[in-house]
Amino acid sequence: MVLPNYEVYAVRYASVARTRSENFLLSDDGHGQMPIDYFVWLIVSEERRFLVDTGFDETAALERKRTFFGCPIDRLGGLGVTAADISDVILTHMHYDHSGNIDKLPSARFHVQQAEMAYATGKYMGFPMLSHAYSVNDVTDLVRRVYEQRVVFHDGDVLLTPGISLHKVGGHTGGLQVVRVHTQRGWLVLASDACHFFENIRERSPFPIVFNVGEMLEGYERVEALADSVDHIIPGHDPKVRDMYPLARNNLQDIVRLDLPFC
Repeated sequence: MVLPNYEVYAVRYASVARTRSENFLLSDDGHGQMPIDYFVWLIVSEERRFLVDTGFDETAALERKRTFFGCPIDRLGGLGVTAADISDVILTHMHYDHSGNIDKLPSARFHVQQAEMAYATGKYMGFPMLSHAYSVNDVTDLVRRVYEQRVVFHDGDVLLTPGISLHKVGGHTGGLQVVRVHTQRGWLVLASDACHFFENIRERSPFPIVFNVGEMLEGYERVEALADSVDHIIPGHDPKVRDMYPLARNNLQDIVRLDLPFC
């Protein structure tokens, strides 16, 4: 079977300043700046448009003191894609920075791991340490979509369509999933928060927001096995992604194309 080669884009919509010591579970010696970028990802074929994660809105940015560059759904317009064009949304997990704005996607189906919904609505949300990264409004918005028959639950690994598969890794949350995509340069893995930074996975040094450290460490091995090489792994929040990959278009400084070779 000849697999399709998808185009894949990383769309930055926000950022926040952090120090190195804030980005590693084991205290890092460095106190230099290590900011976080916030992305959504667009997967494109001739027939369909898949959105991976939905970001947050300006209200959440103000509440959480993030620098906001614009609604991530609106920013897809730079690629000629409207909200109505999105047939499927893959939610890697339900943290506030990955599952907002779903009301802006009127015709999409939402793909999420059953374990993630159970985690986001279950007993562990009684612990502020674990619930602070969730938005109750975003969670209840997704629950409403369940009652509209617009949520597809997955239990583990699944082939979504030829050339795109979902893989449950957990760790960061109860049901985090990563996305494997076939492209002209091979199999990419959109790792989302399975690794926030290249350094998290390459140094086996976990990010401090974590539900299960063991699963996070095993997740690094899983992600590496799914990707064609370490250079085919796309971390969820590393600003280096924008430096490494070519701009999608010269006038789009915050959108890079991941299915092409490094710059």
